[in-house]
Amino acid sequence: LPPAPAVAPSAVEPWRARAAHAADEAVATARRLGDPALLAFALNGAFMQSFGTCGGTTRRDPIGRELVGLGTAHGLPGHELLGRLIRIQALSGQGRYTEADTQAEAADLLADRHERPLASVFTAWYRALRTSESDSWTTARPLYATALARTGSSAMPGLADGAEALLRLLPVMREPGALPAPGILDGTPPGPYHPWLEPLLLAGRGEPEQARRALDTVPRPPHDLLQEPLWCLLARTASAVGHRRILRRAIDELTPAAAESAGGGSGLLSYGPVADHLAAASASLDEA
Repeated sequence: LPPAPAVAPSAVEPWRARAAHAADEAVATARRLGDPALLAFALNGAFMQSFGTCGGTTRRDPIGRELVGLGTAHGLPGHELLGRLIRIQALSGQGRYTEADTQAEAADLLADRHERPLASVFTAWYRALRTSESDSWTTARPLYATALARTGSSAMPGLADGAEALLRLLPVMREPGALPAPGILDGTPPGPYHPWLEPLLLAGRGEPEQARRALDTVPRPPHDLLQEPLWCLLARTASAVGHRRILRRAIDELTPAAAESAGGGSGLLSYGPVADHLAAASASLDEA
């Protein structure tokens, strides 16, 4: 059998478009009914459906702001807390760290008041990201170690699995054109990120043919908070081994996020400005 096609077509899948439309209709219906709790619930749904493409922080920040407003006005602390966490992520993706700091402080106070300890896991990640961006990776490393430890004991496997592997690649991805040294992830399971990390690791081990074959069948990164850094990983690998199809696709996918940081919108980590990764990918495509 021929190899499976790499990643799906770039157009938003019909089912995803329908889900986003349904979420928007739910918000509109809740507004007409004038029920604050129902509206907050619907806005949460709109947030969950805001990942159809890369670069959605400008849509998610207003959702977070409205959730904060509803929560404070109508005594809905859970929704207020969600809104503040959404704003931390969105503002981080846009590099608006002073505003994100304010949201993190408010989230910690709210979580402490209402005994929501898991919120502090996310603010710990944010503060590590903030330090990495405003100071250095070296300074941020102990903060990231603390965030990883707290995540591991938080019963949130969806956040914990593979997070350390993505972090280990952060200094590599912040250096233009760099590839990871062989063994960089020894003892660090890539978890669910294996399909997108493996091609880069192969390229770093000096196995370009194997890396190209891995790119031939790589699935599209999930439509979630980490799709931008995963696309940057693919772009870096494709540049290194001359895989034009993945390069073109990565450029297409990342372009809507050109004004954001690669991963900052997750509130977890950043591989640097998406614009820098786009410029490097475009240059490689011209040379290939």
